[in-house]
Amino acid sequence: MLRFDNLSKRYGERVIFQGLQHAFGAGCVALCDENGSGKSTLFGLLAGTLEADTGEVWLGGHSLRSAPLEAKAALAYVPDDCLTYPTHTGRAFLELVAARRNTTVSAGTLELAERFGLAPHLEKRFEQMSLGSRKKFFLTAATLGESRVLIADEADAGLDAAARAVLIDLFKTLGQDRTVFFSSYDTVLIRGCDAKMLGFAELGRHE
Repeated sequence: MLRFDNLSKRYGERVIFQGLQHAFGAGCVALCDENGSGKSTLFGLLAGTLEADTGEVWLGGHSLRSAPLEAKAALAYVPDDCLTYPTHTGRAFLELVAARRNTTVSAGTLELAERFGLAPHLEKRFEQMSLGSRKKFFLTAATLGESRVLIADEADAGLDAAARAVLIDLFKTLGQDRTVFFSSYDTVLIRGCDAKMLGFAELGRHE
């Protein structure tokens, strides 16, 4: 469902990583590595918000390079700061994502938002929300449509204990038939959703 081959990125003289390759099927995988190691850069490349220097990414069997629309249609992406749409309200954001995925905001989606404690924030703009609230809206939106891959950068950032419990349930459910690839240092979260732990060493990193 998610695959990348010979993925490399550098900024000037600094090599972030090179030669990364891996293939993921259904299930949860946690990327655990030190701060500054390039996790957000890798997720940006996989989501198509950054451009790789070399290599190729496939999402749901579609090449991000040669079939970007089809590849991105297979993806639900939760970025680190979740401020992509600062002036959208929470409700408007969910409706926007639903429209892009040719579906509607279902009762199940609203129920998940309720479990995340988002009901009081549906009419707030993202720029008015805390990081945790923004993150929860993006995680809730990941259930819309039929995406095959979920990529979540710092998935649990800003979440309290109750929201982390909801997140574990969400990841376990999605991981039954999708790839859930996320970064986190929370061992309770990682173990709770039965995630496989990987570092850059396991992705074939060479510097």
